[in-house]
Amino acid sequence: MKNSIVIVLGIIIISVIQSASGQSNNDQRQLQMELIVTDEQKIILFSIFAIAVIGIFVYLARDIILRKKTSYDSKEFDSKNDKTYEKYHSDWSDDYEEFGTRKNSKEDKEFRKLSQNSTLPDYYKILEVSQDATPEEIKNQYRELAKKTHPDKSKDEKSEEVMVQINKAYEILSNEEMRKKYDSHYNKI
Repeated sequence: MKNSIVIVLGIIIISVIQSASGQSNNDQRQLQMELIVTDEQKIILFSIFAIAVIGIFVYLARDIILRKKTSYDSKEFDSKNDKTYEKYHSDWSDDYEEFGTRKNSKEDKEFRKLSQNSTLPDYYKILEVSQDATPEEIKNQYRELAKKTHPDKSKDEKSEEVMVQINKAYEILSNEEMRKKYDSHYNKI
């Protein structure tokens, strides 16, 4: 789009130069041409030129005009004054993540939300193991609880709900990464 504006401006400048040179007196060829422009035509030409200049200005400034203002824009920060320093010394450049890989997973968001509401369940209590239990102990305890509370084996009406809690607790505690994330959020409560 910018290339087309440059081309149009170039054509206008070339045509003005050619028309000016065509009107000058040349010794070899005497061309008598008189250009008569009325005041109304001058007004029309000037207004078209003004509209074109304003249009070009608005086109080039559209990002600034349409950008939503934030609280950062209304306050005076040192980072606004020294943008080159910020560009090359920013902490954000160290946190580059490739597309598709996120450090904040769905579980992190869930743990954070539940811990803020103080509704994060105690998965260790659900599985009836201590916080320093080994993965093998967690697995054995899960199997025992699953045998007792499975809806097919138990006649209790709440066995499905209890089984869902046991499965969720085992899913979290059997995975090392998820267990670390859970422990970090659970210890904040």
